[in-house]
Order: sequence, then C-alpha cells, then structure tokens
Amino acid sequence: MSRAERTAFLGGQTAGRMSEPAVSRGEGVFFPARRIETAMKHVLAIDQGTTGTTALMIAADGRITGRGYQEITQHYPQPGWVEHDAEEILERTLLAARDAIAASGARPDVIGITNQRETIVLWHRDTGKPLARAIVWQDRRTTERCAQLRSKTSLIAQRTGLRPDPYFSATKIEWLLKKPEIAFVARNGRLLAGTIDTWLIWKLTGGKVHATDPTNSSRTLLFDITRLRWSKELCDLFKIPIEILPEVRPSAGDFGKTVTSFFGKAIPITGVAGDQQAALFGQGCCGAGQAKNTYGTGAFLLLNTGKKVPRPGDGLLATVACDEKGGAAYALEASIFVAGAAIQWLRDGLGILFNAEESERLARSLESNEGVYFVPALVGLGAPNWEPKARGTIVGLTRGTTRAHLARAALEAMAYGSGEMLGAMARRARVSFQSLRVDGGAAANNWLLQFQSDVLGIPVERPDMIETTALGAAGLAGIGGGVWRDVAEFIGTRQFMRFTPAMEKSAAAGLMQGWQRAVRGALSWARDRGDESAAKKPRRHSKRASAERSKRPMARVKSSRRRAK
Repeated sequence: MSRAERTAFLGGQTAGRMSEPAVSRGEGVFFPARRIETAMKHVLAIDQGTTGTTALMIAADGRITGRGYQEITQHYPQPGWVEHDAEEILERTLLAARDAIAASGARPDVIGITNQRETIVLWHRDTGKPLARAIVWQDRRTTERCAQLRSKTSLIAQRTGLRPDPYFSATKIEWLLKKPEIAFVARNGRLLAGTIDTWLIWKLTGGKVHATDPTNSSRTLLFDITRLRWSKELCDLFKIPIEILPEVRPSAGDFGKTVTSFFGKAIPITGVAGDQQAALFGQGCCGAGQAKNTYGTGAFLLLNTGKKVPRPGDGLLATVACDEKGGAAYALEASIFVAGAAIQWLRDGLGILFNAEESERLARSLESNEGVYFVPALVGLGAPNWEPKARGTIVGLTRGTTRAHLARAALEAMAYGSGEMLGAMARRARVSFQSLRVDGGAAANNWLLQFQSDVLGIPVERPDMIETTALGAAGLAGIGGGVWRDVAEFIGTRQFMRFTPAMEKSAAAGLMQGWQRAVRGALSWARDRGDESAAKKPRRHSKRASAERSKRPMARVKSSRRRAK
C-alpha cells in the first residue's frame, strides 16, 4: 500500500507460521493428536471478548503455534439492553482453547486470561449456576440511576478515576440485586459476583478460586485505585455486600489451577488483565508516556502514566494498568463505545455488507465522504461527551448516497473519535505524541489506518500481530509462570507497519469540523426534551396580539394599492 512502509523497530524475525491443525477437540479429557517441540514452553492465552472468544497457543520464542475462535450469542431483550449467557461463554471458551491446543500439538504450561471488562455475572456459590444473564458493558438500562448519582460524581472520580455511567459494573450489580430471587441468595450468604475473568477462573478451577486482578477491579465503580482495594464506602453507596466481590490478586500471579478434565492436566492460571490493559501490555507500553489505541468492538485509547495516579477530566478516565513485571501501574483512558461494532451493525443489522473486510474496498471506491457522517452512538456516547441517551445519527444523506458512503462513514468515525481523544489526552498529560501504536480487529484495515494517520498528522504503527490483547494475557501469564523473565524478553522481536500522513492539514481539519458538527447534532437530539403534547396544542395569543395581526393583512392591501396607483 502507498504511504505504508515496513519498518522493524525492535529488530529480529517475524512470528513463525502456525502449524497445521491436528485432530479436533473431545468432550471430556483432551489429548493433543500430536506433540511438537515438547522442550519449548507454551502459554495458552484466552481472550474472552464481547463478540467471541479467541484462544492462542504461544511458544516461548513468540510464535503462535495454535489458534481457536468461537463466537458468542448477543441478546437484546429491550432497546439499550445487552446480555450474554455466562454458561455459553464458558462453553465457547473451552471449545476455542481446545481448538488452539489441538492445532499446536503441544500442551500449555500456563494460562493467561483477558476479558471484556465491566460485564458482570452473578452466580450461586453452591451450584455454580448463573442467577441471570450477564449484563454486558454496553448495556444502558441503569441510565436513570446514574443520573441520580450526579451529586456523587466528585467522590466517585476521586476514589475510582471513573464517573457514574451505565458502562461500569456497580449499577448493573445493584440492578440485579433488586431481583427477589437474587436478593434472597445474597441474604443467605451464597451469592458471588464478578467480571468475566472471575467467572472463568471460578469455573476453570472447579470453584476453588474466586479472584480478579486490579485492572478489572478498577472498572467496577467499587475499587479504590489509590489504595488498590474494594471501597466499603462505595459498596454501601450502591448497597452491594462487599463479601460477594472477589479477592484482588496481582495481574501476573497465582490464580489457581484448572480442573484436570478440561485440558488433560492441571494448568496454572498465572496472568489476568482486562482487555485494554492487556493490549497496552502486549504493545510493550509498560512505562510512563507510552500509548496505544485498540479498534475492537469499541475503541480504547490508553496512555501509561507509571506509578502516578492521573487526574481524570476532559472526558478521560483514570484506570489501573500493568508495569513491566505485571504489578499495578496507572493510565489515562478514553473509551469510545462503538467502533468495529458499527461495521458489524452494517453487516448484520442492515445487511449492506457481506463481511467486515468489504468495508475497506467500499471506502476506497469513493474520492471523499461527500458530506456523509455517521455518529455511531448505538449504545450512547462515551468519551469525551458521556451522553448515555445519545443514539446513532447519520447526517448528509442525499439521493446519491450508497452503501459505500455508510461503510466509509463508519470507518471514518473510528478515526475522528480517536483523534479527538488523543488531542485531549495530550493536553491533559502535557505530552506530545510522535506516533501511535494500534491493534484490534479493525486495525487490519489499511484504509482505516492511513486515514487515521491523516487525521492525526502523525505516523500510525501496527504490529505484525494485531491480537495484542491475547498477547498481553500471554505475557502476564508467562512472566508470572516463569516462561519469560520480564517484558523485554517477552516482547522480544516484533515488526511494525508504519502509515504516514498523506493529507493536507487543512483538509484533515475540515473533515474533523464536519464530524464535530455531526456529533453536536447527535447531542442536540439526545438532550432535546421537547414536549410533544405542547406541540399538538393550538397556540394561545393575547387579544392585543390578535388585534395587531388582524391589521396586518389590511395594511399590506393598502400598501399594494398605493403601489398600483
């Protein structure tokens, strides 16, 4: 592609080719069909995401030797509600993991888990059965409750680095606890809660370990990020029993061992992190001043601030990240709720794309966006506006608008939103970005990355392995389990493709202004509380105003007569 140059920043070789698949999984005890390089240690990285679970087998030399993927079902019981079946998540995760192991021909020495953050599961301690579907991070059912918490915004920000928003876990748990059957289990001390990592750890260890890590804890509205522990004050605010929450352990540490029947032997789980912090680690951004952007279901921009707790503001959040050894560090984060999910919606919801890859061809087929902008607020707006009532908005449509315009507008939206937040982050942290590292599924789209570079005016760098979320989980597990000594050895040799700006700055600025106008339109619609009944009522006027209006037609008649003479 023009304007893209292959550049090796860390030197060395690219990742090796994945070996051919072997005999597939079994129902119970799993035995790989063949074994390769048995002397080399392997890490099984489990990336449980919003739309599916990816599993990778990664050798100690950094090669991906096996891969598996299983999609999960999305449930939308009401507008704005999004749910997952926790049992299905476990089942699909096991299938993906067994596929990866079978393809590798080796057995993993340790397991790393990364997960969609904020999504919450409640289950019975004795039966291990979920008491309701998992409420997904995209779910907006607690919008009104969050509006009631505005007076607590300062307190919540000070303790957690976050803001009251349905995005986070606390109001989801609070909502579920109002169900009589769940409240009954809680009163009897048999209720357990956790994000998806906690649920998987509990099930994989046969109910022996109820734990999470600081990165996932920091996304709940219940975790004091300065003290690195659950806040009794916030648990009381949301009426959540603190005892139902999991133990918080270091991201690179001991999370127990799997039940033997799952993978043929008991395997230690030695690394856990929320997906975006795992991606930050997987990009090698473990020191202060390093940043990455992930284009997944949403888009998530993180800047590592080291051991300093950043001050949230300008639509940015403070969160817990990982240092070079998997210990706690901090980051500024911008969360854009819908990125790649907009392409998925065009494909599955509207049926105008055959597959996600087609969006690149359609975008290239146009000389410009021709004034069409798509604000993909399908589940509200995240940073920098944080408006949960916003909904998807498309502006600039004409008779000449085609599906190519919509595909291009969806891709452009990812770049515009990321550009806005990178600027806010640079101002907030007082740093100047020389380049931006990117990853996630949509990062495979070369047109998007070139456009992102044009909008930012700086180079954009994509690693040879864009699944850095899983890579980060593998790194944490490998460091925690002794596969690698430190992050430098883990990162080893990676190559990056660089996209450099090709658009005039004035043209990029004009496009950004069009985007901001479209966002203002979406916000105006969301915040307009127009009284429909008032619009239907006839307008009442004073007698004086009516008398004056009655004179106006006559005045116009007299005036016209004078002109006629």
